[in-house]
Amino acid sequence: MEASAVDASAVPAFTSSVYTFVEDLRAEGTDAVLDRVLGDYGCDTLTVAAAYHRARDVTPHGPARVTLRRDGVHFPPPAELFDGLRLTPPVQTGAEHEPLRTVRRRTAERGAALHGWTVFLHNTTLGLAHPEVTQENCFGDRAAPADLCPAHPEVRAYAVALARSVARLGVDAVVAESLHYGTFGHGYHHERSFVPLGPLEQFLLGLCFCASCTQRADIAGVDAAAARAAAERAVGRVLDGAEPRPCALAPEDLPEPVAEYARTRGATVTSLAATVAEAVAAEGSQLVFLDLTGAVKGYADGLPTGLPAAHEAWLTGVDPAAVGAVVPGYGVLAYARDPARIASDTAAYRAVLPDACALRAVLRPGAPDTDSAEHLAEKTAAATGRGGAGAVDFYHYGLFPFTVLDRIPTALKAAGGDR
Repeated sequence: MEASAVDASAVPAFTSSVYTFVEDLRAEGTDAVLDRVLGDYGCDTLTVAAAYHRARDVTPHGPARVTLRRDGVHFPPPAELFDGLRLTPPVQTGAEHEPLRTVRRRTAERGAALHGWTVFLHNTTLGLAHPEVTQENCFGDRAAPADLCPAHPEVRAYAVALARSVARLGVDAVVAESLHYGTFGHGYHHERSFVPLGPLEQFLLGLCFCASCTQRADIAGVDAAAARAAAERAVGRVLDGAEPRPCALAPEDLPEPVAEYARTRGATVTSLAATVAEAVAAEGSQLVFLDLTGAVKGYADGLPTGLPAAHEAWLTGVDPAAVGAVVPGYGVLAYARDPARIASDTAAYRAVLPDACALRAVLRPGAPDTDSAEHLAEKTAAATGRGGAGAVDFYHYGLFPFTVLDRIPTALKAAGGDR
């Protein structure tokens, strides 16, 4: 394994990164991207997608103005790590050239850190090929092929092997996206429902009742069969024509057996995070657990409502306090227009995370939730203010015009990141 580029003791108290695709580096040149991110923008870290999922993106300064992405990794999977596993990652075109090792050398030469952004359990290709390892809803449907179940033993083994693979590239941190349960609203790339489903019904349809999940619940003393029946009744009444039940979707809004069942998911996600973090540490790197609750609440318009994201992470089976106790880093998506909302969200996470767990906030420098450099600066200062995050990352290099990315230096100065 290559040595880590940055001595942890030499990293400034405030750090910043830009999320990037390998395709961005390939199209524009690794050095050109690093010149912008580390030089012009003033960041000290590059976060590159080592393993990603299907998507169709508008790429304003890419060679293709609309880019189609496929599930897969940008490196040859080490045979010894996946030996005997049914689940192995699809491999992206060009992976044989090992682009992550190239950017590792380039960042090391500049004294910068490199993070390997890794999408773990959101993989349509694997889900379609192996539906038995995906989440199963209360009706017995395997209707979310993108969502691999974090309780399934084969999925957990796959996650460990994938994490070790990325760590072996010599990255300073493995940024773990989708290391938890998926939601009903994001289970496939083209979805339709002409039945008006409320928040409760959508949550219940996203609950997994596969054999692995129900076994874990039964071991914990929770009646999984009763929970499944209650979920089926609640959703079934709406599918039969009744109006959705009005609620804000708090744990107390769930039928009692479902609430007990939902709580068991926290132990599943926490134990998986701990196992993956240990595997990454054994390879000489560290894990940053990415909590997507902020995106669930504010992705479309940057206007999240209701409780702070930290208090709704349970919707994907995440207990921030418990996960924070087993991982060295925790990332949150601060997708909001209002700086006050960002301050309250990051403060809520910081309040429940252990002191030893570093908190990173991810901001979007442009649409739909940022209008100007001054606006981004306000939000960056809010995210990193007293009781907030110790680092701020910007999403995403390839998805915004350069005129938007040029707002980043102003934002870092506002948060004391002008080094």
